[in-house]
Amino acid sequence: MLTRKQYELLMFIDQRLRATGISPSFDEMKDALDLKSKSGIHRLITGLEERGFIRRLAHRARALEVVKLPDNIDALPAPSAKFSPTVIPGSFSLTGAAPMASNADAVSLPLYGKIAAGTPIEALRDHTVSVEVPAAMLGGGAHYALTVEGDSMIEAGILDGDVVLIRSCDSAEAGTIVVALVDEQEATLKRLRRKGASIALEPANKNYETRIFPPDRVKVQGRLVGLLRNY
Repeated sequence: MLTRKQYELLMFIDQRLRATGISPSFDEMKDALDLKSKSGIHRLITGLEERGFIRRLAHRARALEVVKLPDNIDALPAPSAKFSPTVIPGSFSLTGAAPMASNADAVSLPLYGKIAAGTPIEALRDHTVSVEVPAAMLGGGAHYALTVEGDSMIEAGILDGDVVLIRSCDSAEAGTIVVALVDEQEATLKRLRRKGASIALEPANKNYETRIFPPDRVKVQGRLVGLLRNY
């Protein structure tokens, strides 16, 4: 039987891996579970590892793998009131975004131009081209693609020129990398945070500052599910 905190941490790690493919940092886990120190996260991870729910991947920083989820989720302790991964709602939908093709080897996604991974640029433009994506990279729902411009997400493994695959949605969990629309005109790729009553768009490059906005100035347009890179 997992404790409530073990369950919350396991679900947070699983949600983050499904959303971004990258394990959350210890600071992110600490904030998500409202703990005062990272030592508590170390103890929870050790407990989950000993029980066979997660595995640490050798020779990779921050690398965790969820081995299994509890079979009796309904019987587990309810998440605490402060544990709420959902961040902000939006109202954005993409006309013509391609749904997952379950029986195809490849899916054609609309490529909506460039998205800034640094300073925000103009909002998404009408697409004129498409990109072929392996169907296995996508889940359910509508998806679209964007070309990354800038270097502010390099510490998350997202480089200038990469094509990011985005699942269309209008809300996201804390810590998820999203396409965010600021003031209805600036689109940017950033990690989404909650800072009190405000929304923070956090880069993954120490040379850039986190930008904080009132919730009514930011809308989620989708979350990162994968990327393509040419060498």
